[in-house]
Amino acid sequence: MLESFLFLVWLVCRVIMIVLIVIFLVSGIDDLFVDLVYYCRAFFRFLFKRSKIKPVTWKQLESVPEKPVAVMVPAWKESDVIADMILNFRKSVRYDNWVLFVGTYPNDPGTFREAERARCYIPNTEVVVTPAPGPTSKSDCLNWVYQGILLYEERTGMEFEIFLMHDAEDLVHPASVKFYNYLMPRMDFIQTPVVPMSRKWNQLIGGVYMDEFAESHLKDMRMREFMTGVLPSAGVGTALSRKAIQHLARARRNQIFDVTSLTEDYIMGLSLRKMKGKKIFLQHYIDMEKEVTTPVLRRKKTKRFKELVATKEFFPATFSASARQKSRWTLGICLQGWRIGWTIHPMINYWLWRDRKGIVNSFAVMIGYAVALFLGLFYLVGYFFPAFQLPLILKEGDWAVSVLYVVLALFGWRLLNRFLCTTRFYNLFQGLLAIPRMLVGNFVNFWAAWLALKQFVRAKVRGETPAWIKTDHAFPTQGQLVSYHRKLGEILVERGWVNEAQLQEALAEQKSSGRKLGEILVEKELLWEEDL
Repeated sequence: MLESFLFLVWLVCRVIMIVLIVIFLVSGIDDLFVDLVYYCRAFFRFLFKRSKIKPVTWKQLESVPEKPVAVMVPAWKESDVIADMILNFRKSVRYDNWVLFVGTYPNDPGTFREAERARCYIPNTEVVVTPAPGPTSKSDCLNWVYQGILLYEERTGMEFEIFLMHDAEDLVHPASVKFYNYLMPRMDFIQTPVVPMSRKWNQLIGGVYMDEFAESHLKDMRMREFMTGVLPSAGVGTALSRKAIQHLARARRNQIFDVTSLTEDYIMGLSLRKMKGKKIFLQHYIDMEKEVTTPVLRRKKTKRFKELVATKEFFPATFSASARQKSRWTLGICLQGWRIGWTIHPMINYWLWRDRKGIVNSFAVMIGYAVALFLGLFYLVGYFFPAFQLPLILKEGDWAVSVLYVVLALFGWRLLNRFLCTTRFYNLFQGLLAIPRMLVGNFVNFWAAWLALKQFVRAKVRGETPAWIKTDHAFPTQGQLVSYHRKLGEILVERGWVNEAQLQEALAEQKSSGRKLGEILVEKELLWEEDL
């Protein structure tokens, strides 16, 4: 009886190990293929196109007249961050011809009150209240925001040419809207990178987002555009031309976003594959300036540096909050995403398969951990009680062992790429931390997959649409916003209210007296107090 039981345990564990090895082998080869395409393309561009590719300059961006931009921000229970987001958008973004539309709910007075408070300071803000109480879904909120935009156009006669998607916790890059304005309408869909705000070394869960987004938005999204010409939206930092938004409106009877999906941005981006037009992932660095203090003499000087045009934001730093947020992504992409079906384009199908394999990998990794722990304990018991000793699951010379070595080599390659991508986005220290954080990420992703599967099955059984899985958001502190804030003098010169000579004279007086620049300009009658 004991021998039969031990043989059954051995057989089950061997079958599980072989299945897991095959899953990891297929997934590893899949990732290796994308990596090889990325590095080969980068090498080719370095050899043959480096001299032909010239970065876009501020002068080029400024040379294009500003088109009207509608910024769409859905907000449910965002009273803590929405006002800061609106005020910072106005303060940091180097663009004037925009209207920001905030979608709120009738049963969320806190968010409505804060949005209205911001509107008192920023007149080109519109607050849209949905007819149904929340939370419905992010897509439903965005659809009502779009209806608010149509009403605004009808009321004012303005016709927006660019539609921009952002969330309430986003830190928008000062140059991003200028880039959308420069590239559209030659482009119909533009996605810029999303960069999680840097975390401390001990904030492992928040750091996982840094690693995953670095690899995805440095390499995978670029390869997706290169191989398919179709991109899913990240939900933030996404710009659509009027042609693209009208294509979606016609296809969905003015319901731009799929109200039955929790990842409306992902579905929306892929829905544009039938529209003729250029869709790009914009990865561009631009010259920026910031004031720094020298370490020895403590003198202030202006430092020039290149910065990635990207949307920054804080992502959850706790296990439960992170799992909840990722469960929404997993449910929408890996489970609800099957409704998109497949296409006749093999490369698009390949990337759809890559999207959907994530939930399988999450469970496979955790099953692998469980089996390894079980076998370790069983062999430990067998060491002290020989009657319970199991033969080795995998022996040297076994074909599965050879495949296992390949899997381990692919895993090492994966760690190397994670290190390189995180180092490129952040620094060497964060790149090194990416290696242990991968283990933490596996546990978070597994729990997110489990939550997503439970919610998906429950919704199917009850015949319901999964609800908006809300994540609490944080907005960067004033210290973290310093590099994004525009100086008062810069804004005044840009608008033509003072010239450079007048500004320098006022700055010199400010330096000697310590008074505020605005007060000096008003006193010199160079600026009306109302304008200030």
